[in-house]
Amino acid sequence: MPSDRLINSCENCIVAWKNFKTLSKNEIKLLDDNRYEATFKPGEIILKQGSPASNAVFLAKGMAKIYIEGLDNKNFILGIALPSRLIIGPGVHVHARHSYSVSALTAVQACFIGFEVINQLIRQNSEFAFGMIEDLSVKSYALHGKLVSLTQKRMPGRLAEALLFFADEVYKSDVFDIILSRQELGEMTNMAKESVVRILKELETSGVVKSDCSKIQILDKEKLRLISERG
Repeated sequence: MPSDRLINSCENCIVAWKNFKTLSKNEIKLLDDNRYEATFKPGEIILKQGSPASNAVFLAKGMAKIYIEGLDNKNFILGIALPSRLIIGPGVHVHARHSYSVSALTAVQACFIGFEVINQLIRQNSEFAFGMIEDLSVKSYALHGKLVSLTQKRMPGRLAEALLFFADEVYKSDVFDIILSRQELGEMTNMAKESVVRILKELETSGVVKSDCSKIQILDKEKLRLISERG
């Protein structure tokens, strides 16, 4: 959904992507002159897999899920996009199309920045270019770890890892509202919805977590870490 600008300048944005801090005032102006903002309601599509990739997306507020639309209408959630992160997929430099979809999990405020501007900044600012390489490397490294978990951990370990991710990385609290449905938790951990429900019940019975509809409370974090590591 289009909106008027809520951020006056990238220079004054308190949630700006850290790599933007490497830009000069003229480069910041170039960024400001070639961006537009939009707001999204929960469930709305921000980027569509397979669509032409003309913009990178920066989240200023809210959370979104990044997912691959697979065969037989089965989705696989790659990760959760948080504020202060730039969303840019590998498809941009492969076939100029988005390699995954992104949809809002909460109310989202996003900035769209043209790839031609991003590429210009990469060419003329070596520190910014290094930051882009570093960002893509971190994301690639995380995906490698996720691949190992999905192929080598058993289902309790995969779900424990997901719960720890929300506690440590997303909410930074052991009590949180899980913004994913049980079906989406399955799409994130490569298991059926029924398996998610069953394993959550087992974790409750053993006193590791407390689950109340959308709210999760981790009661024994060390045990949950152990389940994740040995999963």
